Amino acid sequence: MIKILMIDDDIEVLDINKKFFEEKNCHVEVAELAIKGLQLAKTFNPDCILLDVMMPDLDGFSLCKEIRKITDAPVLFLSGKVSEDDKIEGFEAGGDDYIEKPYSLRELYARIQVSIRRHTKTNQYKKENMIIDINPFYIDIENHKLLYGEEEIALSNKEYDLILFLSQNIGKEITFEEIGLKLWGSYIESDRRNVMVNMSRLRKKIESQTGIDNLIETVWAKGYKLVKLK
Repeated sequence: MIKILMIDDDIEVLDINKKFFEEKNCHVEVAELAIKGLQLAKTFNPDCILLDVMMPDLDGFSLCKEIRKITDAPVLFLSGKVSEDDKIEGFEAGGDDYIEKPYSLRELYARIQVSIRRHTKTNQYKKENMIIDINPFYIDIENHKLLYGEEEIALSNKEYDLILFLSQNIGKEITFEEIGLKLWGSYIESDRRNVMVNMSRLRKKIESQTGIDNLIETVWAKGYKLVKLK
């Protein structure tokens, strides 16, 4: 049984969605306030979290950052704020998907299932492959960390997912589309900026902490490639 946590200040939306998902044999908990949603994220241990952006006590982006300190369960933003900047802010806050209101409940349920399957596969991979060696860097998959020797380079969830994906394809040219599909599950051409923003942040963190600026090469007009350093 899928456990879904919904956080939205619109009680009518919560009631409608809760009824729909319970008919799909899901276990559903709801919260009209961010503080209650945060408490449920701790105690309910959801498989997926549906999160509104415009909340009265704490906006969804800020709440997602707090949730990410508790759980790595998929977070799907549901919002009428659908500018490119809004979506980027949602992904940078730790969201896994960003869905425009109004939405189809059938499509939303399908996206929930996809996000949970992706999350499950990622966790299974972590169990089977605990360390990736890209000397002098190491990816500690069990603890979700990028290390330079024994020194951790602090990354956001998407930055970590990005370096992990590249390290799994070391020496291979990875396109913007492949990265977008891997990190967010979908891709349109305007998503290229999302990929570039996350890559820029990742590179800056690596360079500022280690002085190494050539770990990830740009493949002109195509994407990126992680190289083995000599």
